[in-house]
Amino acid sequence: MFGQTGSLRAARFALALAIAVGAVPVWGQADQPEAASGFAPRPAVVSKGFMAVTANAYATDAAAEILQLGGNALDAAIAAQWVLNLVEPQSSGVGGGGFMLYWDATRRRVSAWDGRETAPRGASADFARRPDGSLAKFSELLATGKAVGVPGLVAMLEAVHRRHGKLTWERLFRPAIHLAENGFAISPRLHQLLRDDLLLRRDAAARALYYQENGEAKPVGEILRNPELAATLRGIATGGAKALNGSAVAGHIAAAVGQRGGVLTTADISDYKPVQRAAVCGPYRRWRICGMPPPSSGGIGVLQLLGLLERTGMAPGDDALAASAHLFAEAGRLTYADRARYLADPDFVAVPQAELLRPEYLARRAGLIDRRRSMGIAAPGELPQHHSQADDDAPELPATTHISIVDRAGNAVALTSSIESAFGSRIQVDGFLLNNQLTDFSLTAERDGKPVANRLEPGKRPLSSMAPTLVFDAGGRIVVVLGSPGGSRIINYVARTLVALLDGRQDPAAVLALPHVGNRNGATEIERGRVPEALALELERRGHEVIRTEMTSGLHLIVRTADGWVGAVDPRREGVARGD
Repeated sequence: MFGQTGSLRAARFALALAIAVGAVPVWGQADQPEAASGFAPRPAVVSKGFMAVTANAYATDAAAEILQLGGNALDAAIAAQWVLNLVEPQSSGVGGGGFMLYWDATRRRVSAWDGRETAPRGASADFARRPDGSLAKFSELLATGKAVGVPGLVAMLEAVHRRHGKLTWERLFRPAIHLAENGFAISPRLHQLLRDDLLLRRDAAARALYYQENGEAKPVGEILRNPELAATLRGIATGGAKALNGSAVAGHIAAAVGQRGGVLTTADISDYKPVQRAAVCGPYRRWRICGMPPPSSGGIGVLQLLGLLERTGMAPGDDALAASAHLFAEAGRLTYADRARYLADPDFVAVPQAELLRPEYLARRAGLIDRRRSMGIAAPGELPQHHSQADDDAPELPATTHISIVDRAGNAVALTSSIESAFGSRIQVDGFLLNNQLTDFSLTAERDGKPVANRLEPGKRPLSSMAPTLVFDAGGRIVVVLGSPGGSRIINYVARTLVALLDGRQDPAAVLALPHVGNRNGATEIERGRVPEALALELERRGHEVIRTEMTSGLHLIVRTADGWVGAVDPRREGVARGD
């Protein structure tokens, strides 16, 4: 599909831009809970056999071990996930949830799997209200039991493995159990996040595991062992999801949540059910792109944004940076306006998925984009049958991870998993951290008498932006596997990557090193220290309010080329690609 080097002109432009703006380490800030920890471009990896790309070398090694044993892409992703729970505890794990796309190369079929957390039966739409009825701040809910949803990742991965797994379920846990018992070296990124987090130390179990007696984070390179997590994983390895849902672990989760003001029960945990859904697929130029349907907004959001761009008349491979950034930001405004109004858990709300992706609707929305001037805050599109809904105000945060894997048979997995904020709710149970995903529900249940689609209801799954994505060519061959962490910015990260990759034919590593620009229907965000000031000034001249900020994506990309598979990692995190 793509040459390994892609467009030399585009690659040289990306390199010149990195040099011009200074590709130096940058550090986190309050609005980016899983903060930036540096920028280190790494070359792409080429393989004719399998390709595994994860957020950490230990996890990539675990995936490669399983693939070399004859396991398939799903087996490898599961093994990598449990290792990530150990070595990247701030991002995902047993206490959280996730979304997966699986490509079955033999049946030539994409399946979408929903392991998103659910609200407990006893939860209320007014969960964000103080006793006096006033609305609490997000910071007041974050590290409390009120924020914890019913974990879904274990049950979802077990369900997919029953359908598509090749090696035994138990075998997939051995790499993580071995590392948890024998220890791993603390990475610079984990150390920094532990050092800068002010809440995690308050949990006695987490403090004992991750901090020294004086309260300082354990140093880079120290060997960290987590025998409690090893025991938890050993139980799940032998007993499956029931070892979590129907065991003492469930009781520990419920007790810990209850002690911190939550209402989650063991019955909520044991009753959790993952859901297989139909992937949301649509065209972009000559490609077919498949993503995750609601309760993730990722699939619809990426397809909407790309569809709007295509209808603006932006030429494929357009290198006019200011013009392209302007159009991308304006398309983002329209996409996120629709997201806030219409998207939520489809088991509770009628989601107008087909209407939002209809070509005539996209053409009408694209007609609102002025190539010279920003529209400002965009209104959602007019869908009369959904006129009674109000807009969402959930502050979705970017503590998440993504795994991309292709095996020798051509099966592929795009798995995005999360515990929401960095270190989730900061409640540690049996060696793992619990999520704070209920804060992904709208903090206000209604406005002006109109209900918010993404309001909390018992058993409901909160809206997400996770966007595991698969791309197919005109012949139906899978050609791209990708996804990213990044909270509600994920849609922008994935869409911008696809534009650069599919339209610009750029080298995958160069694509992931491009500076970020995006808009979530507010200020236009540009990546601090990496976007030229001239671009910022031009956007301001066109009427954009510009915010310069760290934009800590974690894109993991696999691309089919004439030479095989190319794997690339985001230079903003510690990812590693490995093939064979």
